[in-house]
Amino acid sequence: MARTRPAPAPSSPSVAVDDDLLAFLDASPTPYHAVEQVRARLVAAGFSPLDERAPWSLQPGGRHVVVRNGSSVAALRVGTKPPAEAGFRLVGAHTDSPNLRLKPRPGLASVGHLLLDVEVYGSPILATWTDRDLSVAGRVTVERRGRLETRLVDLVRPVARISNVAIHLNRGVNEDGLKLDKHRHLGPTLGLLGSGEDATTAVLEAVGRAADADAAAVRGFDLALYDTAKAAYVGRAGELVASARLDNLASCHAALTAIVAAPTAESTAVALLFDHEEVGSETAEGAAGAWTADLLGRVADAFPAPGGLPRAVALSLLVSADMAHAVHPNAPEKHDGVHAPRLNGGPVVKTNASRRYGTDGETGAFFRSVCRAEGVAWQEFVTRADLACGSTIGPLVAAGVGVRTVDVGNPMLSMHSVREVCGRADAAAMTAVLRRVFAASDPLPWARP
Repeated sequence: MARTRPAPAPSSPSVAVDDDLLAFLDASPTPYHAVEQVRARLVAAGFSPLDERAPWSLQPGGRHVVVRNGSSVAALRVGTKPPAEAGFRLVGAHTDSPNLRLKPRPGLASVGHLLLDVEVYGSPILATWTDRDLSVAGRVTVERRGRLETRLVDLVRPVARISNVAIHLNRGVNEDGLKLDKHRHLGPTLGLLGSGEDATTAVLEAVGRAADADAAAVRGFDLALYDTAKAAYVGRAGELVASARLDNLASCHAALTAIVAAPTAESTAVALLFDHEEVGSETAEGAAGAWTADLLGRVADAFPAPGGLPRAVALSLLVSADMAHAVHPNAPEKHDGVHAPRLNGGPVVKTNASRRYGTDGETGAFFRSVCRAEGVAWQEFVTRADLACGSTIGPLVAAGVGVRTVDVGNPMLSMHSVREVCGRADAAAMTAVLRRVFAASDPLPWARP
């Protein structure tokens, strides 16, 4: 049984952004795999790792990567001027997606079936997880010779399935909708249980095998289910991308590709890819935690200046990149009139008067001007006044660090479904705009003397 999937080659000028996005999505079934992909690609591009436990020695022009708890990652391009003089150009995104995760005692028995005992992570559209070929991936901590070791695992092949009740036994399903109890109806079948087998032991044996260890050596794990269908081009001319985890790995890929391609500038460029956005971000590796301020503070402190970090923040911008709601062809009324983004229509600037998004008039104007300079069309999104507005990492980082923020994202359909859809051309467009942001080609209005 395969444990991990091979990593695609790092991005290169000969690999189209859209093709590379598909490879990145397929290789990243969990935040842990996504961060390992990002780390490996950055190292291959000449970014050297920084250890949070050690002192840092940073030099102008240096390129570095920092990983927090295996599921959040930051890429740094140190500017030619100190942050207190030139500020930061920040792009933030998140590595996690809604899914189903295994509980500590992960096995259940039911009428001869071996079920996985799962908990809902975030807010997935649960009905889309039924009748899908599912696998398991994440990380497992095992004990070897008295020491704990943590390993990435991925079963790769389909091993589980949440079966629907037949329509003959649920006659109203098409009229009333599929109603799933999160506690009782989501146990995926891992197989049939043998006579006398213990369900939890059986699952732990499978987990242990994936980590090259006995079940008795397993001490903990962070494991999730995922749909094994590959990312693909769909549509009459292949103009759309269908995949799991587009929200928000598509934005992570754009930020990663952009910072690798961006030249060194006076400002320090930072790509911040956080875990746990889907559950509120209030964790050690989340956007609402202390990590952003600590990380930027360490960079500012490497170039001592009076008022270092606060001065740097006053000269900075955060582009919070999270996927946006495209207008739905079967439900256009869900959008606010002229604020209805379309697939392949370009990046979306997201605005909310109650500041559920971090965009204000100036930051939105700056992002639009960058799009114009790159020859990229842009779109606008405002949630209908009678619908609740979601949020992103943007307001969290803005409040925690004090940095000016614009919320943007590429338009998509089926957000939070097990499989989502976005525009193929939008990937390259967003990447080009973020590269220009990192390159500091355009001065920030509030950073001028």
